[in-house]
Amino acid sequence: MPSQSHIFSPPRAAAVALMMALVGGALLPAVAADTPDQAPPMALTAIMRDLGQDMQAVTAAIAREDWPNVARLAVRIGDHPQPPLAEKLRILAFVGKDTARFRDYDKHTHEAAQRLARAAQDKDGTATISAFADVQTACLACHQQFRQSFQAHFHGRQ
Repeated sequence: MPSQSHIFSPPRAAAVALMMALVGGALLPAVAADTPDQAPPMALTAIMRDLGQDMQAVTAAIAREDWPNVARLAVRIGDHPQPPLAEKLRILAFVGKDTARFRDYDKHTHEAAQRLARAAQDKDGTATISAFADVQTACLACHQQFRQSFQAHFHGRQ
């Protein structure tokens, strides 16, 4: 199965920039001003919940040395679903100048998940644990940078 394109890949980012230019930027102030009671539920919330479950399942699979399951889950983590375009625009509008950093976290997560899958396929426990630590580190870095502000902005949580 071919890998899904990522949320902020250069071609996708260019397409988003073109779309924003075409609408004259009129959408962005309204999108960025979403309040939690006006905004629809975010697909990103469900995606993050599912990723959390997959990460817990990887931990259990590593403990059992269930390498095929670790490899399968690593692919799911690395090629996780993406929010719909309208939601991506809301996220980009909110992230603003930190878009490159946000994209880099997703890229690092994807790359670490690929290493995790390869290590599990090779049944190399030490490399598997190291790659999984890299996935967790990438997730943690993104969460520390963005989670609190995302939750406050998009869900009204402090």
